[in-house]
Amino acid sequence: QVQLVETGGGSVQAGGSLRLSCAASGRTSSTYVMGWFRQAPGKEREFVACINWVGGSTFYEDAVRGRFTISRDNVKNNLYLQMNSLKPEDTAVYYCAASRRPYAITDNEQDFDSWGQGTQVIVSA
Repeated sequence: QVQLVETGGGSVQAGGSLRLSCAASGRTSSTYVMGWFRQAPGKEREFVACINWVGGSTFYEDAVRGRFTISRDNVKNNLYLQMNSLKPEDTAVYYCAASRRPYAITDNEQDFDSWGQGTQVIVSA
């Protein structure tokens, strides 16, 4: 199992930026893909972005492509999400997740078996 701790959430005005971090510990050697998901009030959790832990290939949800950048430091076992040009509709709790499935990338929430506790992002108009 991998333990994940997110930091970096907060409040920002529309058009601003935030950088989320996720520190991974435990059996990180068994991780193939890491990702970010988010859950807005009254909505189901949704995929945001993912990255292959070794190769670095990435995939984004359409609404964030071009504004968000996922990256990783697999020496420090950290995952990042740089969020630019934030919109009020980006307001949500953001979760870091890790998958042991041997896929290059995946956006399927069911493929992720380790989750962080979440960090709140609030974007005001």
